[in-house]
Amino acid sequence: MALRLGGVLLLAALLCGVDASSNRPAVNQELSNLFNELWSLDVNRMTPGVDYTVSVQDRAGFVNQGSHVVLDHASLPLFSNVNENKLRNITTYAHFMKLLDNYERSTGITERVTPEELTEISLFLDAVLETQVMKRAHQYLVSKGKSSSDSRQFKNQLNLIWFHLYHRQRNTGPDSCGFEHVFVGETKSGTEIIGFHNWVQFYLQEKNSHLDYKGYKARDHDLPDQDDHVLNLQFSWHGVVKPVGSAFIGTSPEFEMALFTILFLVNTERSSTVLVNIDQCQMELVVIKQGRCLGTAYPKLLSSNSRHVGQHSH
Repeated sequence: MALRLGGVLLLAALLCGVDASSNRPAVNQELSNLFNELWSLDVNRMTPGVDYTVSVQDRAGFVNQGSHVVLDHASLPLFSNVNENKLRNITTYAHFMKLLDNYERSTGITERVTPEELTEISLFLDAVLETQVMKRAHQYLVSKGKSSSDSRQFKNQLNLIWFHLYHRQRNTGPDSCGFEHVFVGETKSGTEIIGFHNWVQFYLQEKNSHLDYKGYKARDHDLPDQDDHVLNLQFSWHGVVKPVGSAFIGTSPEFEMALFTILFLVNTERSSTVLVNIDQCQMELVVIKQGRCLGTAYPKLLSSNSRHVGQHSH
């Protein structure tokens, strides 16, 4: 099925890697080819309209960062149905969901990791490493000299990047890690949602009435629909508002982890943005490092439904 993505408001000034001859960002073709291959290998991706149903409803309004007051442009939840039996019966999803309640929501509170939680992390990484998606990602990273061919060393590398605790807020103990930030979400000073870029966590928090979807964010000519595999949206979580968030929808944990691990390791800068084409969409993938660990990672859509193909053909 075609990957079709919802739109996002982007300023031209945010674009990096611009091709001077066309005044457009330069597409990384090598990574585009690799990520399309990973997309094809993602057999655990959920199918819209079959495994889950979303209702994008209306466009969300502008909200200042830190605001607790927002108009709700979506009276219904984003997810009206998700096949939870399938989630529970696919090994990577099952282990992934066990990790979601292991973290303190607020930054500034020291994380305490129990032996049971360490076992849950290890089992999740083992499951991810068994997938064809992560095996192909590992093969690529070995070919680039970025990872050891030894699977145990690669597991340790993934553990460091995604699960090693560090200080996100000063004057506290270690209070964050890449996995928590990207997949679980955090709040800062009780006024800001940071991270939170995963659809499974979104669904589970919405189901438990901790999260309220407020509407989508998109340009007029690139409106989302229920089949899109990336959405840009606005929501509140425990009373705190995220003015604009973004997440893949329906993709497996191993697919998202593979993409962002590759970008983390192949780029030497602390902050990197790569422009790629995946199926019918063109997006920027953003990765920011926190030392040897992942600080954040997320997609930013530029165009969907192959609109960028027509734009670049004139």
